[in-house]
Amino acid sequence: MKNRILSTLFMLLPAFPSQADTKVSEHILGNGLKVLVKEDHRSPVVVSQVWYKVGSSYEPGGTTGVSHMLEHMMFKGTDKHPAGEFSRIIAENGGDENAFTGQDYTAYFQTMAASKLAVSFELEADRMRHLHLLADELKKELEVVTEERRMRTDDNPQTKMSEHFSAMAYSNSPYKHPIIGWPADIANYKVEDLEAWYQRWYAPNNATLVVVGDINTQAVFDLAEHYFANLKPSEINPLKPQTEIEQLGIRKMTVKVPAKLPSVVMGYKVPSLKTATSESDAYALEVLAGVLDGGNSARLSKELVRGKQIAVSASAGYSLTSRLSGLFELEATPAEGKTVWELESALTNEVIKLQRGLIDKDELQRIKAQVLASAVYERDSGFYQAMQLGMLETVGLGWQKADEYVSKINKVTARQVRDVARKYLLEDHLNVAYLDPQPINGQPRKKGL
Repeated sequence: MKNRILSTLFMLLPAFPSQADTKVSEHILGNGLKVLVKEDHRSPVVVSQVWYKVGSSYEPGGTTGVSHMLEHMMFKGTDKHPAGEFSRIIAENGGDENAFTGQDYTAYFQTMAASKLAVSFELEADRMRHLHLLADELKKELEVVTEERRMRTDDNPQTKMSEHFSAMAYSNSPYKHPIIGWPADIANYKVEDLEAWYQRWYAPNNATLVVVGDINTQAVFDLAEHYFANLKPSEINPLKPQTEIEQLGIRKMTVKVPAKLPSVVMGYKVPSLKTATSESDAYALEVLAGVLDGGNSARLSKELVRGKQIAVSASAGYSLTSRLSGLFELEATPAEGKTVWELESALTNEVIKLQRGLIDKDELQRIKAQVLASAVYERDSGFYQAMQLGMLETVGLGWQKADEYVSKINKVTARQVRDVARKYLLEDHLNVAYLDPQPINGQPRKKGL
């Protein structure tokens, strides 16, 4: 499903008794940079991440994908550190580094020996305000991004369908655009486009620096002051409201691309934690996703894959922490001899069951336990602890929300799960896409559509 990897990585992680349960400390520099520090002394390493409040959902038409393109260009050098130097210096100091762009954020990270944190800070501070964008480097990187899009989207039938599905499902939400951008926009980037985007959003007052590891909190704050305090802030004007208009009826489409198997994806319009009128609705939707797709004992696997054997795979997904309202998605691939329409009907029946009856106590407790266990497992990583804090802060929820996850999930009742299924999983707010597999290199396609 769209952003399935990111949704998994960014699951909110609850508090639980361990050495990872150290409190988070916050410090805001005079230029607006927010610094979050969490000590974790289990191993002599540190994770440092810089999160910028900008992603594909910030982009206007004609420049889709510019946030992702700028992410690539951020490794192309400053006056102080020419292209390639950033990665070389990190590697020479025994560290790993990378970056990612999402719908609501762009982030850069390094994992290093705790004693090398100053190396990370010096490099990130330098490129936060002193990036040197060159036309020749952009030309090279455009080829890289074009190839990346070809491999990850154009040659991937599931991702290709997901892209078209999102473009249909959203009318005016910026979530309708792919993170990597539309091909025509990518082909026409100019240095001036990236320079304007960089100057507007890459500033200390639009960033959060997150540090988790074997460090001393005050020492990190002092180091941040040393490297980042002199950077000039930008004037960041709030974005205009980007509220999706009401959907007035079911939408369906067929995507014909070379593929081995057919599939179906269904998406209902739902709020996120940030946009929900009642926060309890968002947490109930989180549990609802677990009821349908929370392990082998969850309903989709139990009923459709192993039970009726109508699907070879079936999944559900909900992004609790999106900046804007999104979709509650169901996705499945039919078993041999079954069609996507039969599978769509079976998925719809599972939704109807949730709308008509209450989950029994044992099933609800089992689902809650699985949701929380998965979160606790991820909490064991310093990297994901940092990602949790950075993501929450960047989407506007605030890092403090992390401490509420356990109690909010545990408070969800069977009645609330039923009520959100009735309230949001409505046919008039449903979008459906069918993947109709076309021949691959002249080979006959699989039946099922």
